Amino acid sequence: MLGYVLAATLILTAPPALAAGVIDGPAIVEPDATLIVAGKRIVLDGIYVPEGGRHCDTAVNPPRCGSRAALALESKIQGFVACEPKAASRDGRALALCRVGRTPFVEGEDLGLYLIRLGLALATPAAPFAYHAEERIARDRGRGVWGTSVERR
Repeated sequence: MLGYVLAATLILTAPPALAAGVIDGPAIVEPDATLIVAGKRIVLDGIYVPEGGRHCDTAVNPPRCGSRAALALESKIQGFVACEPKAASRDGRALALCRVGRTPFVEGEDLGLYLIRLGLALATPAAPFAYHAEERIARDRGRGVWGTSVERR
């Protein structure tokens, strides 16, 4: 009997996002910082990733190339990603809030917020307040796209 009570408690206290509608699984990070999870193309909702040229991570073999945001995402995602679709983009990709490290008891880390914190993405006008606050902090600290540009000669 105790087992049934425990199972019912776990089901009833699990965050609703872990229920139907969540797209989860291992993620493939595309060079433009979009994701492919469970065969679906996903754009992180609430952020804009500016084009910043192509960078290559030569610490891995074969070298991985893409935007700085894509390389940061690939480094951050070490396992499963859980994405909550919010809408669809004009080109049919899902706009979603995606998290890593999510369990029934831990919310996990928001990947869009992670990129904004590094200064590798900007908050869209309709993004949550936390995104705009983190963007301001990244800008004030000169992180990522907010850093001082240096001309090469």
